[in-house]
Amino acid sequence: MRGLAGPSEWTSPGTWLAAVMSISSLSNGVSPHPSGRYRLPSRSVKPLAEQPDPPDTLDETIPQALGERGVPANTIETVVSLCKRRGFVFPSGEIYGGTRSAWDYGPLGVELKENIKRQWWKTMVQSREDVVGLDSAVILPRKVWEASGHVEAFVDPLVECLSCHRRFRSDHLQEEFAERTGKQPAEGDLSEVPCPNCGTRGQYTEPRSFNGLLKTFLGPVESEEGLHYLRPETAQGIFVNFLNVQTTSRKKPPFGIGQIGKSFRNEITPGNFIFRTREFEQMEMEFFVEPGEDERWHQYWIDLRTEWYTDLGIKSDNLRHYEHPKEKLSHYSKRTVDIEYRFQFSSGQEWGELEGIANRTDFDLTTHSNHSGVDLSFFDQTTGARYRPFVIEPAAGVGRPMMAFLLDAYAEDEAPNAKGGIDKRTVLRLDRRLAPVKAAVLPLSRNSDLTPKARDLAAQLRKNWNVEFDDAGAIGRRYRRQDEIGTPFCITVDFDSLEDQAVTVRERDSMTQERVALDQVEGYLAARLLGC
Repeated sequence: MRGLAGPSEWTSPGTWLAAVMSISSLSNGVSPHPSGRYRLPSRSVKPLAEQPDPPDTLDETIPQALGERGVPANTIETVVSLCKRRGFVFPSGEIYGGTRSAWDYGPLGVELKENIKRQWWKTMVQSREDVVGLDSAVILPRKVWEASGHVEAFVDPLVECLSCHRRFRSDHLQEEFAERTGKQPAEGDLSEVPCPNCGTRGQYTEPRSFNGLLKTFLGPVESEEGLHYLRPETAQGIFVNFLNVQTTSRKKPPFGIGQIGKSFRNEITPGNFIFRTREFEQMEMEFFVEPGEDERWHQYWIDLRTEWYTDLGIKSDNLRHYEHPKEKLSHYSKRTVDIEYRFQFSSGQEWGELEGIANRTDFDLTTHSNHSGVDLSFFDQTTGARYRPFVIEPAAGVGRPMMAFLLDAYAEDEAPNAKGGIDKRTVLRLDRRLAPVKAAVLPLSRNSDLTPKARDLAAQLRKNWNVEFDDAGAIGRRYRRQDEIGTPFCITVDFDSLEDQAVTVRERDSMTQERVALDQVEGYLAARLLGC
């Protein structure tokens, strides 16, 4: 999208999909924990490297997939179609035409979202001695946003196409044009930039400031006194609770406060599926450090957050760091680095932001101290020094990582069928920790002896994991359905199970199968679903 952030380069079907898509250095390991309390082992981040009816017999689905993993050129359109068809994501209010600014997450989508949030919370909060959690209000006092600078400075440059009268952010138009053509227009120059909607070149109004805060009113009358804002970020709820959390949890810098919750921004041009929406979920952590220690901690969190994505299956070739130029930094930032993913949007834009890691200095605690009259500083009893901590902020959404995980996991490969031919197989190779369904229990056929046994097994396994029961269709077809949604294990109860009290467990990626005793299935899965 823009420049690199380090020494190494990282780089619809139907009308609803058309509407979705129309607008649109790595280090060699994790930095040692600067305090010495969490010296994580350094590790290199390395690259990871419609179906015909499948056969009815179990043994004929055993062969390994043939050939290398394949990914179609139009991966985004393919994955968006899969999301709608299989129940990951639906257009919000689809029966009334839908909207580009909001999406509803279906049965599989909500499971995937929850798994992403669960992994973030485990990594960023539960597994660390120096981070605690918070859940602050969506509607904060208006003075919070006045003090933080959002009322005055949370603005974007808005232009309107003089031909079709669609409105866009001028900086986004320039960035996408530069990435698509390799030409970098001068600041504010849109003379060569075509309208993404109608194609007219260079015909725009002069940019004007557009505030992205969404207003609401509290109380029975829509008056100035009742004017409030839906939060555009979760961070401010953390800053105003700094003293509450610090004193009650008895933490001292370096320590962090993590939060997951909904935020709202009046985006000028929402689009690119769930990439840019007006309502979204954030996963943010504010890490408070002693001034002078901020730069080391900033790099530490850049490295650690990058590793989180690769550990959960994102190929490092599809990631890069983008360093914000000093002249484009937010008003609170000393330095900001984005982790970007190679989305390859249909608009021609290749990269998009996954997460930003900002050095916010002491801006937030200072401005809230000044506006509230409450001193948000820390007194170090060991040294006798009082200071206002600097803040390092790793901030990610939930929708964008979800989109990246789906794109990176999508694959099409080939497998032999029972007739000696080759079938194409669609599979989501999601990390097991993220997979919406962990296992599917499949009776070989609808049979009065097999079905109750399979249902009992599914009920037992559901006490620990999200498990599906499916007895509709040929066994091979049911395998393919589970492959397409990323289910790691399929467990088949067959007629031999009535005699030997064992089942066949099939693994998603290799399609290998093994026989496991019924009373050992739970332990078998537990050993392979660690961290889920």
